[in-house]
Amino acid sequence: MATLAIKDSGDARVLELSGRLDASTVRPVWNDARRALIDAANRRVVIDAANVDYCDGAGIALIVDMLRRRKDVEVANLKPAFAALLKQFDVQVLDHDLDPAPARGSSIEEIGEIAAGVGRDMYEQISFVGETMSALAYAARHPSTVRWRDVWLICEKVGADALPIVALISFLLGVILAFQSAIPMKKFGAEIFVADLIGLAMLRELGPLMTAILLAGRSGAAFAAEIGTMKVNQEVDALTTMGLDPVRFLVTTRVIAALLMTPLLTLFADLVSLIGGAMTLQSFAIPFITFIHEVEGIVDFSDFMAGFIKSFVFAVLIAGIGCLRGLQTSAGASAVGDSATRAVVSGIILLVIVDGIFAVIYFFLDI
Repeated sequence: MATLAIKDSGDARVLELSGRLDASTVRPVWNDARRALIDAANRRVVIDAANVDYCDGAGIALIVDMLRRRKDVEVANLKPAFAALLKQFDVQVLDHDLDPAPARGSSIEEIGEIAAGVGRDMYEQISFVGETMSALAYAARHPSTVRWRDVWLICEKVGADALPIVALISFLLGVILAFQSAIPMKKFGAEIFVADLIGLAMLRELGPLMTAILLAGRSGAAFAAEIGTMKVNQEVDALTTMGLDPVRFLVTTRVIAALLMTPLLTLFADLVSLIGGAMTLQSFAIPFITFIHEVEGIVDFSDFMAGFIKSFVFAVLIAGIGCLRGLQTSAGASAVGDSATRAVVSGIILLVIVDGIFAVIYFFLDI
């Protein structure tokens, strides 16, 4: 229990503290001390701590608050152990903001800073792509240097563990696309062409793109969080100190795993989405075998390869961006979360941009 006794001695007002000053007892004493400090007006204030039996951070905070409110407050008879705690705090320093917000510049300056930041980020991404390609080429020439056990473990996380969510989203895409297309097509008796739409849309575009977006949100963020945590814990610096290249040691295994698993997941997504579309068209009196023959008639090998080739490029983007954001992690409690968020956002944006580039290339190549 903490108590406060207020006494007047000559030209000074004495605040006698006694008992235990901790987080559970200091609150009522704190309010009384503030009122006594205000009522003292021009009188000198002395805090007498001779009878304080225990004082932790909460009690020290009470004394520091009194010292901050008035410059003429004097602390007397504080036990040496508690005085050592109090000496850690400089009242004059606490009166100033040690981390002030940076001054706002003009709009032109801020636009320039943002543009410069985007330019630096693009340069780092291009540099990292070149470094990653060099590491992959070295791994291809020297397969024994690759930690294949880690590759298979990452393949399990990227591929096998992602099957349920990829199956669910792909199936729902096929069902929704078929249902929404069949309703207007039914007015013209053209429900059979829904199979053409699903086959072309899923195999050329939606299958690889949606699979890549799912992996960007799932595996890309995981890569950024894993490497970011290692960066915060200085494990990446330890690798560099031991003469190990972080890109070859950490990034190569993840990129290889993504290259192996993303195309397989894309094939799985294509198949499941076609099954979802075929099941939906059953309710429109289109048999399953008719759906298969219609898809075989409209989708040729070039259509399949147009989407399948994308999956390899998407794999490099997902793993590369995730690892890059992890290596860019700064210090701080929220740094890992920020890196994971940046990995997902920048990964999805790049996936859409690259998919648009593929669309333009296929148009000019008449694929």
